[in-house]
Order: sequence, then structure tokens, then C-alpha cells
Amino acid sequence: MRPTKFLLTERELPTHWYNIQADMKTLPGPGLHPQTLQPLTYDDMRVLLPHDLIVQEMCQDRWVPIPEEVMNIYALWRPTPLIRAHRLEEALGTPAHIYYKWEGTSPAGSHKPNTAIPIAYYNKVAGVKRIVTETGAGQWGSALSLACNLFGLECLVYMVKISFEQKPFRKSLMQTWGATVHASPSTTTNSGRAMLERDPNMPGSLSIAMSEAIEVAATDPNSTYALGSGLNHVLMHQTVLGLEAKKQMEMAGEYPDEIYGCCGGGSNFAGLSFPFLADKLAGNTNPHVVAVEPAACPTLTRGIYAYDHVDTARVGPVIPMYTLGSGFVPAGIHAGGLRFHGDAPLVCQLYKDGVIGAEAYRQLEVFEAAVTFARSEGIVPAPESAHAIRAAVNAALRAKEAGEQKVILFSLSGHGNFDMVAYDKYFAGDLEDYTLPQEEIDRALAEIAHLPKP
Repeated sequence: MRPTKFLLTERELPTHWYNIQADMKTLPGPGLHPQTLQPLTYDDMRVLLPHDLIVQEMCQDRWVPIPEEVMNIYALWRPTPLIRAHRLEEALGTPAHIYYKWEGTSPAGSHKPNTAIPIAYYNKVAGVKRIVTETGAGQWGSALSLACNLFGLECLVYMVKISFEQKPFRKSLMQTWGATVHASPSTTTNSGRAMLERDPNMPGSLSIAMSEAIEVAATDPNSTYALGSGLNHVLMHQTVLGLEAKKQMEMAGEYPDEIYGCCGGGSNFAGLSFPFLADKLAGNTNPHVVAVEPAACPTLTRGIYAYDHVDTARVGPVIPMYTLGSGFVPAGIHAGGLRFHGDAPLVCQLYKDGVIGAEAYRQLEVFEAAVTFARSEGIVPAPESAHAIRAAVNAALRAKEAGEQKVILFSLSGHGNFDMVAYDKYFAGDLEDYTLPQEEIDRALAEIAHLPKP
């Protein structure tokens, strides 16, 4: 059976980003300064971010206009298709209608350029020379490298060492667009050297790489820092994804009963779900919206809601979130983009308030679903995206058992073309499941017991 694609024209691109803060009944508490533990001020944030992004971070307007320069670059690959997965439905024997929003058509192969482009643009306007960042699996690093190249900026990326080794072609892609890439922890920063002294074989984590990137950006007047997930403005930029999907679901004549997105920091999940949550928060619809995470890094499903540092060296802000502790070092699973100890404050608040749900899956069942999808729909998904596929497949099987014609939507946030080492290991039987022991969570959380309570 041929897939059904729902395509918008360039003229139908969203002209504004959606800011969910305008519709949330409860907003998360303020970010805190890492030394004083007082609410962050504009001057505190100015050390790391340009003016326009600070304004967006603090903004509570429902709609924020997208600059023309950003729109022109979005049009290189946006709008992206919404696809009805007929062949997957047939393979599962389900009466459910399954749709996926396909973000792998961007030059970087994922949803990440949706925010990398505006971040680079606002930094260019501010006269910044270099942007420094961290990356897990390399999707964010690739996207920011692309964006910096398009706007004539330098880009420095600290890539988590385990992913640096597992995904060498991600590093090559970043270098192709002119970025400098270091495996983290590295010897180029004080925080990196301290980690290596503690454990020379440390696999790294996003929070350690973040410490290195923040340290460099904070000490160089010509550099700023960019985060690819978690911050309010990042989640807002990503809503172009969900705003397009809403129009495309209207073209399909359906509205999703269930929505799934993989969640590491929250950018992909928020990008797809927030425009639909606007309807739910207004009381107009009631979709079941679920953030999907790995069992090896179960932030929402097993973390605690607390104020915590965003990074291991504790040089970045302290924010309210579901966390496993900033000292937590996750296992080296292949979904590197989901290996972070906390989640975006906005996502966490929505989960705390019961607006969204969360599910966690183990590595082998995730790759099983990824292969099922690839053999039916033809696209090899990134390991991160495969978590959403696993959840969507389970939902479709529940619909089959109940004889219900549910409408299921998920975000296929990126392709797995640079992740074939992981697939090789899966087929060879060398991948292992890993469920995080409770004692590791308890140990990491004990280190933040002194911080204020949200």
C-alpha cells in the first residue's frame, strides 16, 4: 500500500512561533544563579546569551514572529511532510491510523536546525563571533555547525566521548560545516581536566560537556553559549514542527488521540506536542500526550522534581525539573541524545500538573521497533526517534487488542544513517538492555539535597 503524504506549501509555513507559557495554568519557578541561588537576572544571562534570546527566554507572549532571514533558511527544507504509515499499520494488523511527522529531511537530518537557525541568526545580529555548545549523539552539534556556517560564525562543539567514539561520522559532518569538535571530557577546560583526573576512562555525559561549553563561553567575550534543548526559547522555536503538523492533520481530516515524542531535554517532544497542547489547555480537546525516554536514563518516570544544576561542574543555572542528579553519568546507550539527567522546566511542569504522561523503554525493545518501522516504511530511524516509534507501536497494538480505531501521531525526529554501528551491534546480538539501579539514582540525588525546593 502506498503511503499518504500530507504536504504544505512554502507559503503555508508558520510565520510565528507558539509560546505555551501564555496558556499554562502554572509556570515553573525561576532559574537560579549557581553561586548565589538567587533568581537569574538579565545581566546574569547576558554572560552567555545575546539580548534577543534572553528576551525570548523571559517572554510570555503567545505568538512570537519569525524573522524573515530565518524563514528564508527554513524554506530550504520546510515544511516537512506528515506521512500516514499504512505499511506499518498493515504490518501490525492494527485498526489504528498512524501518522508521523518526518523531520529527517533537514540538511542536518533532524529537527535540531529548527532552533539552531534562529539561535545563529540572533547571535549574528548581536555581533557574536563564535558559538560554543555541547552535543550528545551529534544531532544538535551538526545542526548548530550548519547554522553557524550559513551565518558566517565560528562553532566549537564538545561532544560526549562515548558518542564521539560510537558516531564518528557525526563529527565528520560537523567538521564539514567548519566546526571544531572535542571529545568530552577534554583537556581543553578546567572542568574537563578535573573529570579526567577523577576517571581517565569516563565515557562523558551531556552535563559534563555542558560544563565545558559554558566555561569557554563565559570566559571569552567574543563567544556565546547555545543549548539545543531545555530552554524556553529553544522549545518555542521547535513549535514550527507541531504547527505544521496541526495543519497537515486537518488536511488528513483527523485529530490525534495519542501523541508521542522522544524526550531527552524536551525540544523534539515540545516541538510536536505544544501546539496540540494549546487545544488541550483550552479545554477543546484531550489527546493523550506522552514523552518517551530510555530506561537507562528515566528522568521523568523515576527522577524527582527538584532544583538542580544543569551541568556537572555546577557553573550553569539551577533550574526546577525532574532530575536524576547533576552528578549522574548515564550508561553508554546508543540513544546519545536522550542521555541527560534532567528535562526542560516547561515539560517538567506539564508532567507535574498531569497534562502529559511519560513512558520509558529498554534499548533492545526500542531497536526491535526501529527495525519493524524500517522494514515497513523504508526509513532507518535514529535511536532517539525509535523510542517514540516503540511507544506508538505499543499504542497501535493496544488499539488492535481493543478493536479501536485510534489516531496516533509521533515525531520521527531524525534519520539513523549515521547510527549504523548501533544497528550492526543489534543484529549481532551485542546490544544489552540496561535499567538504571535505584542506588545510582539515590546517590546522585543525595548530592543536590542542599538546594532550594521548588
